[in-house]
Amino acid sequence: MTAEAVATPLGIAYSPCPNDTFVFHAWAHGLLPDAPAIDVDFADIDITNGRAERGEGDVLKVSYAVLPWVLDEYALLPCGGALGRGCGPLVLTREPATAADLAGRTVAVPGERSTAYLLFRLWAAAHVPGGVGEVRVLPFHEIMPAVRDGSVDAGLVIHEARFTYQRFGLHQLADLGEFWEASTGHPIPLGAIIAKRSLGPERLAALTDAIRASVLRAWSDPGASRDYVLAHAQEMDPAVAQAHIDLYVNEFTADLGEAGYAAIRELLTRAADEGLVPRLPAALAAPGPVGA
Repeated sequence: MTAEAVATPLGIAYSPCPNDTFVFHAWAHGLLPDAPAIDVDFADIDITNGRAERGEGDVLKVSYAVLPWVLDEYALLPCGGALGRGCGPLVLTREPATAADLAGRTVAVPGERSTAYLLFRLWAAAHVPGGVGEVRVLPFHEIMPAVRDGSVDAGLVIHEARFTYQRFGLHQLADLGEFWEASTGHPIPLGAIIAKRSLGPERLAALTDAIRASVLRAWSDPGASRDYVLAHAQEMDPAVAQAHIDLYVNEFTADLGEAGYAAIRELLTRAADEGLVPRLPAALAAPGPVGA
């Protein structure tokens, strides 16, 4: 690695959500002596998905659903993302409703390339006769107010909305994580960390080491990141922020492992079978890490 490569900070974009700020706190604050230097940019997942498709950014937190479009230029890193159990997106309505009630209705979603929307499309194909009507993309923090105010008939929510939707007087129609786990047995792939392949194997390995070290540092001293997490969380209630971290930061954050890669492959294969995403190249669909 050249001295110039070592000295030039890499651009990294992740969300201001508590799980991301918790995971990346140590790295972002220079607490890992051997980690590459980084410049941090906060951006919602719909923004980072678009950047990945345009090839903008060295390291990005993106939806697993976007991988089929970007794996030629980006490598999936084996740590730092969000994948787990009991943490799936929710479908919310203003009044109690059934899946059949969504037929022809307007649904707000957090991004057309989001894993949440991909799971929703798989669920709706099985449960909503004739399909939904208009799909409207909104920033995730605007979705619950839109459902509450009646500007959309239902909303697909992610992140800390799992813990706060009752404050808006909303009702849970479906838990897409439950749907996914019951139908596949796999954990739920949500957010991935990807990095430019052009950085080369040595720098990709250094990034992986830095992310894993940052995760382990966060776990060893959970209080160190508290101010950073709360300063950037859109939900400022410390209890909600901690519940968010406890749910989304787990063993898969430190290492995807065989179970994690199997879940990712199942998601993208099922989606390709339904014509929702491009099919992964054979080399990437084979057993082992996806897009290594």
